[in-house]
Amino acid sequence: MSPSTPSPIAFPDIVLPESARRLRAEVRAFLDEERARGTVLGRPDSWLAGWDDGFSRRLAERGWVGMALPTEYGGAGRGFLERYVVIEELLAAGAPVSAHWVSDRQAGPSILQHGTEEQRRFFLPEIAAGQCFFSIGMSEKSSGSDLASVSTRAQRTTDGWRLTGTKMWTGGAHVNDYAIVLARTDDAEDRHAGLSQFIVDLRAPGVRVEPIHLMSGEHRFNAVHLEGVDVPDGMLLGQQGDGWKQVTGELAFERSGPERYLSTFPLLISLLRELEQRPPTAEQLTQVGVLTARLHSIRRLSLGVAAALDAGSAPDTQAALVKDLGTRLEGTLTDTVRSILPTPADPHATPGTHPELLAFALLHSPGYTLRGGTNEILRGIITRGLEQRR
Repeated sequence: MSPSTPSPIAFPDIVLPESARRLRAEVRAFLDEERARGTVLGRPDSWLAGWDDGFSRRLAERGWVGMALPTEYGGAGRGFLERYVVIEELLAAGAPVSAHWVSDRQAGPSILQHGTEEQRRFFLPEIAAGQCFFSIGMSEKSSGSDLASVSTRAQRTTDGWRLTGTKMWTGGAHVNDYAIVLARTDDAEDRHAGLSQFIVDLRAPGVRVEPIHLMSGEHRFNAVHLEGVDVPDGMLLGQQGDGWKQVTGELAFERSGPERYLSTFPLLISLLRELEQRPPTAEQLTQVGVLTARLHSIRRLSLGVAAALDAGSAPDTQAALVKDLGTRLEGTLTDTVRSILPTPADPHATPGTHPELLAFALLHSPGYTLRGGTNEILRGIITRGLEQRR
């Protein structure tokens, strides 16, 4: 491609407003207070592993949960770019944001876009107040990347639906309130056409949550068994049969944010602090420089997606590109830190020390390129997106 040829995947040049700079300073001051409180520990993967409902509610009191939701539904009406500033600071600090993460990132916007007015009035103010937490009920044992093959079924009853099946890798289902579940409502010839989404109360009769432990021993994920769970008509999200279209639109929120390249950022900060105690070599400085340049580049791509979402676009291809590049960087960052500073990883070391943070990042690293869609699936989305633009 020549320098004059426009990119087939366009990312606008984003200049954050002055209000964003003031907002960033406010968030940093808040984080200093939380460090003094002992709640911000600078951990990698804090959006997955840091569940603290009290922290989420204190964020909500400042208007930093549900920022992109309209004020009429309890949100701040500030848009995705200002939300981006807040979550970027929270993730860079390793703050415990997982309690409200899915609610804020995608459940709220999905309910706003596809929900009934009753659903919006009921759920969105609670989400914005940090009082209502959601999980994602998409993946199944044989339906992860091939999501259209889900076998969980929703059968019609006199006053609603009865859901039967098992969802896998459902983060936070043991502590959250609801899950948005993708289920098959019709046996359409096109398997993408017979899917619908439901808002399921995770404490309803027939919901059984079975823990899935990570290599580290942590309980973050679950198998959620839906054993004849009755869901009222009012908890169908969007139109019957539109589940596939709704889910794929939802993935732009899930795949494009700064969590896709900042999960291991606290480890880089830890490395820089360690290097302050000893003179780094020219090669080590070069390696750090390469990591920093890649972070900066992916951040610009991610900001472009946030701007597109603010404008009401559906940047699915761009979001897939951000996640592919970002999650590969997360693994590269961990490996590079190990090569620069060959300190043994130790999960039993003092929390927040470099050996403990390194161990934490290593034990979580297998999931970086899997969760939210494998890189192989993402590259297929990118390829199809490019072909459609020719």
